Amino acid sequence: MGQKKDRILEILFRLVIGSEVSVAELADEYDVSTKSISRDISEIKNFIAEHRELLSQAELRYIPTSKKYYLELPYFLSPEEMFALVKVLIGCRGFSKTQTLEIINKLKRFTSKQEQTTINHLISNEVYHFHEVKHDCKSVTDNLWKLTSCIEKHKEITIRYYKMNRDYVERKVRPLAITFTDYYFYLIGLQACGESGWEMRYYRVDRIVHIVEHRTTFERKAACGFDEGDLMNKIQFMFPGKTRHIRFEFSGPSVQAILDKIPTARVVAIKACMQIIRTDFGMQSLNI
Repeated sequence: MGQKKDRILEILFRLVIGSEVSVAELADEYDVSTKSISRDISEIKNFIAEHRELLSQAELRYIPTSKKYYLELPYFLSPEEMFALVKVLIGCRGFSKTQTLEIINKLKRFTSKQEQTTINHLISNEVYHFHEVKHDCKSVTDNLWKLTSCIEKHKEITIRYYKMNRDYVERKVRPLAITFTDYYFYLIGLQACGESGWEMRYYRVDRIVHIVEHRTTFERKAACGFDEGDLMNKIQFMFPGKTRHIRFEFSGPSVQAILDKIPTARVVAIKACMQIIRTDFGMQSLNI
């Protein structure tokens, strides 16, 4: 009886992780009759039917052409969704090649084995030619998680950081938000600036090589109405500074590309072969 229970649990586990199972193949593997495996499958099917809410409305399906069973789970990603996510992950280049492949492999577990094979074929060339962006920290994901925790708890931190000119500095920061643009994750926070108090700064997360979390906390209102969602619509290239109103002329082939890149932009006039656009920009004014 113990062996049968273990066998049933093993078969169920295979189904849960997206594998397709065959009665004949399982019978050979476990050295039992096909009738025994068929009874196991029936018990699994009955269990799933009786506990659909527990298993997120899962259903056991049969594929006549291959004579295999698979578990249809609503939380599995569709092939279209999986392919789109993987393409974005590769294209953003925000993580090292090792981390990128680890994340892709974990995501693929939420699709069937057949769909995993298809996705592997479609992305194999891109993965082979993938070039990671140079990072100073050991792990971008570790930095992101630690910074996010400090943001959530409103904890002041001290970071050791490589500036753009490669100077190695130490900064005391009140972290406010994490954002991503143009290959890099950024920490947005208030930096201690002596007598002038706290001033807004942006730091590339991959250049932060050490983070110390302090016991001291701060009030979020100290950010003076800071809104990262609004900031992302106005900022370009992640340089801090005052918002400026800019009007410029555009004569390229696609004005829509400009409007997509700069969400606050709008066309205010059209001349012969030229469009005049007005927008808000966060202009560079400080060197961190």
